Amino acid sequence: MTTRIADVIVPEVFNPYVIQRTMELSAIFQSGIAQRTQEFDRLASQAAKTVNMPFWGDLTGDDEVLSDTGALTPGKIQAGQDEAVILRRGRAWGANDLAANLAGDDPMRAIADLVAAYWARRYQAALISTLQGVFASPSMSALVHDISDQTGEAAVISAKTTVDAAQKLGDAKAQLTAIVMHSATEAALAKQDLIEYVKPSTGSIEVPTFLGKRVIVDDGVPFDSGTGTYTTYLFGPGAIAYGEGNPVGFVPTETDRDSLAGEDYLINRRTFILHPRGVRFTSAQVAGVSPTNTELATAANWNRVYEPKAIRIVKFVHKIA
Repeated sequence: MTTRIADVIVPEVFNPYVIQRTMELSAIFQSGIAQRTQEFDRLASQAAKTVNMPFWGDLTGDDEVLSDTGALTPGKIQAGQDEAVILRRGRAWGANDLAANLAGDDPMRAIADLVAAYWARRYQAALISTLQGVFASPSMSALVHDISDQTGEAAVISAKTTVDAAQKLGDAKAQLTAIVMHSATEAALAKQDLIEYVKPSTGSIEVPTFLGKRVIVDDGVPFDSGTGTYTTYLFGPGAIAYGEGNPVGFVPTETDRDSLAGEDYLINRRTFILHPRGVRFTSAQVAGVSPTNTELATAANWNRVYEPKAIRIVKFVHKIA
């Protein structure tokens, strides 16, 4: 007798475990780029397509010399509004063979790990699409360092040109602690002996670093084969706000069975926020109730509302040779 999906999946246990394993398996969470908070969990649970996040701008203006003949001139604080989009995604698997093959081991753990690894990849894909759209917005031009039109070494990623990219944040550049790059970019830097491997205090796997920044390799970042141009992103911790939602009536995990076909099904749904802090989602070009990755990559859907230094993300466009 084989083990069926419904025999091992307890939704109340399965879903939290998958979320936790997704965070453990994903480099964007391990690096600190994306940080989960209870507030964003709450926002992701709202019955809305997007959620508004008002904020206070910084204080500006010069100080004044005190005088016994005149009063100080009152300044004011400006309010602004950030807006995040709630992403609603799902996936179903036919699992008859999978359940049978996993019988005799720990089917629930094995199935959950497979699902978590899937979502770790999909979250990263959604983030890369978001970054493409964010930096296609004219409002983000101050945070783009493009050297691809230079000649020779001036167009190539190196320690020197990466420092120049980080300088886009000026005196806030120390906030940049992680870097997402194409595997070809990572290989080029490794050939220059610029990639170092560090063993974190927890865990046994060494992680790659470049200029002290955690390296995340993802071939989903933009690459133009015609010009040999690559895109690399530099991040500060918490630059991406993350929340897992549980709206009213939401069913994150369920199983089903087609008895006539002898087929078991596992359905997994996610409602979540992966929002670049300070860049408002405008919903200008969204056809459905939640944006696709293609719509996340659309420039018209994004507009910067924070001061550039507060964004904590820099786009670096370069060549590797």
